[in-house]
This record gives sequence, C-alpha cells and structure tokens, in this order.
Amino acid sequence: MITRQLKINDFLKYGILAPVVIWLMLFLVIPYFNLLMYSFWKNGPFAIEHTPTFENYIRFFSLKKGSGAPLWVLFDTFRIALIVTVCAVIISYPLAYFINFGIKNAKYKKMFYMLAVIPLWISYVMKAYSWTIILGTHGLLNSFLIWLHITEKPMEVFLYNDFSVIIAMVNIYVPFVLMPLYTSLEQIPRNLIEASEDLGCNPARTFFKVVFPLSLPGVITGATYAFTLSMGDFLAPQLLGGATSSTKIANIVQMQFGTSNNWPYGAAIGVVILVLILVLLALTGKVEKHFSKLDAEEGK
Repeated sequence: MITRQLKINDFLKYGILAPVVIWLMLFLVIPYFNLLMYSFWKNGPFAIEHTPTFENYIRFFSLKKGSGAPLWVLFDTFRIALIVTVCAVIISYPLAYFINFGIKNAKYKKMFYMLAVIPLWISYVMKAYSWTIILGTHGLLNSFLIWLHITEKPMEVFLYNDFSVIIAMVNIYVPFVLMPLYTSLEQIPRNLIEASEDLGCNPARTFFKVVFPLSLPGVITGATYAFTLSMGDFLAPQLLGGATSSTKIANIVQMQFGTSNNWPYGAAIGVVILVLILVLLALTGKVEKHFSKLDAEEGK
C-alpha cells in the first residue's frame, strides 16, 4: 500500500513537472543550443555553410580601430547600461523607502506602490516615443525653456544622443528596480529599527547601519534587472539615439539577423552577450546570497 502510494506521488510529481520541462526545452534550451550551433557556422554567398569555424568569434574580438567595431560597441553598451542602472537605483531607492516607511496607512501604501509600477502596463514603444515629444526641438522641454526665457530658440542637444537614450531607459526600467527594492525594505523587521532608535541612533545612523545593509539584496536584484535589460535593449537606441548613438550591441545583433542577413555572426554576438549576462547573474547571485545570509543572522 505504501509502495503504491509512493508510485502515485511520483507520478503526480513528474506529471506536474513534465509541462515545465517541455516548455523549457522547447523555448529555452533548444533555441539557445541552436544559437550556439549557428555561431560556429559560416555565412556563404548563397546560403549558410554548415562548416565549423571560429571566424565569427575572431571577427567579433578583433581589436580593430573605430567606434563602430563590435567589441567597442559592447564596451559602449556596457557604459550606457551601467549609467542607467545607477540612475534607476538612485531614483527607485528613495521612492521605495518613502512608500515603506513614510506612509503609515496600508491602503495609501498600496495605492502609491501601484502608481509606481503602473508604467509597466504601458507599451514600451509608446513610452519611448513619448520622450521624443518631450525632448524634441518643438517638445515640452524646449517650449518650457523658451517660455522661461532661458533660451531664445529650440535646442537640439536633448534628443538623438546618449542623453535621450539614458533618460528613456531609466524611465522604462525604474519599476523593475523598484519592485525588488520595495519587497526587500518591506521584509526588514521593524523591531530592529526600533531597537536602533532605543539605543540612541539618529535616523541617518539607523538608515546606514540597519536599513541600507538589510536592503542590499533588493538593491542587487533590482540593479541586475536594470543592467541586463539595458544591455539587451535595441528599441530605445534605435528610436532615440539618432545617427550618433543608435548603434548598441543589441542593434548590431538585430542588423545581422535582419538587413545584413548574416545569421552566424549575429548568433556569435548573441552568445557572447549571453555568456556575459550569465556570468553577471552568477556573480550577483553569490553577492545577494551572501547579504541574505547576513540578514538572516542579524534577524535572529
């Protein structure tokens, strides 16, 4: 009877897991394996040649001069993603802190949180294009500056450059940083804050000694989201980057699979990005685990 029950439990367990495994195989493992295989093939004059070669990776890592070289574009994309991540964390942290500790009423706290994450419901393209209306030569910002008599004519420095790309990305990815930050701050035991205050610590010391260290797992998670999403973003640079800032590493991948029709080279660049992201996730996962462990020990 016990053996039969164990068999039924095993059947139910594997039956539940089967759809998940099939889904992962069809939409994660097989596509990535196919991408890896393509990266070692060669783009022939008429069709893809299924001949193993490292030519695509050699071409990518070649240190040729020029800002348009893929490796230098990767460094530039890394720089933009880092700036976006820092700005998103700087904006999200005070907002998450205010919602958690500044609002005492649970009803209003939920309302403010929903208002903060509601941009996730808006179309990405709509949010990106809205910044062209704000930053354009005849947009809201230029009109406001002219109305204040700060400038006499519209300024073109706000749009179609790295500045507009960073502004749009920060606006788009702040909710992704805010959500884990809010959760991390919400899980901080309030008795620790009260104990710090009872011991004579002022609010600033309590924040830096108690609140901020305990919220670091949320900071790391949110920063990881913002950085990885920024690294793979190709729409914002394409819509807002203009001629000088429209080429980021994801745009090169899109170009290889589109107009250039060089799938093996695009696959090689995609594999490089994937490896970098996986390494980053592994490192941030270890750091987050370390701080989560410290938080658990302090909570005891």
